[in-house]
Amino acid sequence: MQIQFNRRGFLQTSAALGLATSSAVLLKPSRALGANERLNIGVIGVGGRGAGDLAEVAHENIVALCDVDEGRLDAAAAKHTMAKKYVDYRKLLEQDDLDAVVVATPDHHHAPATVRALRRGLHVYCEKPLTHTVAEARLITQLTAEKKLATQMGTQNHEHSGYLRLVELLQSGAIGNVSEVHVITDRPGRWWPQGLDRPTDKPPVPAGFHWDLWLGPASKRDYNAAYAPFKWRGWWDFGCGAIGDMAIHLMDPTFWALELGGPVKVTSEGPKPHEHSAPKWMETKFEFGKRGGLPPVDVYWYEGETTPREEIAKELPMNGSLFMGDKGRIAIEHGGNPKLLPEDKFADFKGLDSYLPTSPGHHQQWIDACKTGSRTGSPFTYAGPFTEVVLLGNVAYRVGKPIEFDPSAMKVTNIPEANQHLAKEYRRGWEI
Repeated sequence: MQIQFNRRGFLQTSAALGLATSSAVLLKPSRALGANERLNIGVIGVGGRGAGDLAEVAHENIVALCDVDEGRLDAAAAKHTMAKKYVDYRKLLEQDDLDAVVVATPDHHHAPATVRALRRGLHVYCEKPLTHTVAEARLITQLTAEKKLATQMGTQNHEHSGYLRLVELLQSGAIGNVSEVHVITDRPGRWWPQGLDRPTDKPPVPAGFHWDLWLGPASKRDYNAAYAPFKWRGWWDFGCGAIGDMAIHLMDPTFWALELGGPVKVTSEGPKPHEHSAPKWMETKFEFGKRGGLPPVDVYWYEGETTPREEIAKELPMNGSLFMGDKGRIAIEHGGNPKLLPEDKFADFKGLDSYLPTSPGHHQQWIDACKTGSRTGSPFTYAGPFTEVVLLGNVAYRVGKPIEFDPSAMKVTNIPEANQHLAKEYRRGWEI
């Protein structure tokens, strides 16, 4: 079986999603740089995922470092002795010689840091999920389109060869029209707890840890190890739960290849909604209508203790996806390669001539874009709308009813009270 790709279709898809082709230049650098010059980068959050990001950009000029944990900050500064140190990123973003920043904080800080950086004319790499709320995602999308800066959301597997080949297979029609996609993760569970009441004990704040700055835009409360440094993902005030963590990775090729967007109906089921904490398990259905020449498609999300029906479960890899087409199926695990099913039907499949450009790496791709205006795979004009869709799963869960979201009106049209969960309030001094 030989499938021919449609390059014209690829170009149209790329344009619709705000992606540039390999030969296009869509971005406007804030400072003219030669390809061999080094960027002046500030890194906000230098522990955990931030330490990995810092290592990936360390060949540029690291001129500023920020972390609310002085121990982590000092450890990073020992490797980058010319960088200025900060515990408050609002101060870092006032540094005159910055070209770009990396944002690797808990979710509730992503938008406050990113919005400030974009408004200052800085290129931004921000970890996933891009934002904590739907409204923040919309604001960042709009700012990015206006400022024309180099941006990248930290979904490293967007550049993985397996995901690139998957997108090509789906766009080429290898399995025909896709009507269902099933996506699953084993998180939270052993990764972090969810479905908990807020702690009532009041342990001392660890030495060198700036708790009030860690809270930032969130309402005040006493320090507790149940929140920081990592378990924040399960709390609504700080994180987006398992769907905000892993769906941003796992649903990425689905959103890209199937051009998801437009009005969507979202239904989420799980334990009784908790005021403060994300659920132990959640099952979400996203129902998309026709999109151009593409037929309607339903995307199912499973997290934690829930599982799909047996015929889906036997082919759906954990932390992976299963695409159901009218000519076959594709299964793929996170970081793996696509598998065409049933295997006997595709035994003589000769593959495709690849047309998606090989990536130099997610971080290097962003650095190149900062200097030359070249493309990035996950710019905020793509990542913003994608984040909006994913976070609607939490909105539907928290109101306990199916919601119908109209992106052109930026509101839930059938359940007015659901709109309160699209945005949030910020503590004074942290507004965006």
